[in-house]
Amino acid sequence: MSLLTIEPAEYSTMFHHPNIQWCAQQAEAMGMPLTMVEADGETEEDELSAIKEGLRQMRADAVATGAIESEYQKQRIDKIAHELGIRSFSPIWRTGEALLSEQCKYLDTYVVAVSAEGLGKDDLGARFDAKFVSKLRKMKPAVSPHLEGGEGETFVSNAPFFIKGLKIKEMEKEWDGSRGVAKITGL
Repeated sequence: MSLLTIEPAEYSTMFHHPNIQWCAQQAEAMGMPLTMVEADGETEEDELSAIKEGLRQMRADAVATGAIESEYQKQRIDKIAHELGIRSFSPIWRTGEALLSEQCKYLDTYVVAVSAEGLGKDDLGARFDAKFVSKLRKMKPAVSPHLEGGEGETFVSNAPFFIKGLKIKEMEKEWDGSRGVAKITGL
């Protein structure tokens, strides 16, 4: 088993982008090899082509994704898998409340990007825990408690499947008035 990640466009509609440079450390913490691919352009098609080529180079016989709620994302990865003749799995697909409970209980997760009305600079770098999920549930307009749909991004620093946890030493917050990113500057 190995990991594949992509260096996407800054505002990718398909892939996580904040703090992607730390994926190698996450892979090492999991004891897994990592293949990193970069899109040749800025479009979603460029990103999907890069993922397809990465899977081909890895000689993958299956792909598992972290899709939770987004049909948009799941369908595109399923299509790539179909074109390559490999199986596509989405083990946390539509797991809803059970997933949130497990994530809050067992993973050390931090909010590293927000772009939903009601979320602000103070939320950047916050623990993604039961208290934060409760805040999301109370927001109007509604925000996905998984932050799906581009409403936010997270970074996992420790999990039961990590051999050794990661410690975030520093973050720099960038806020433009309606959205922001917490860039990890020391890990």
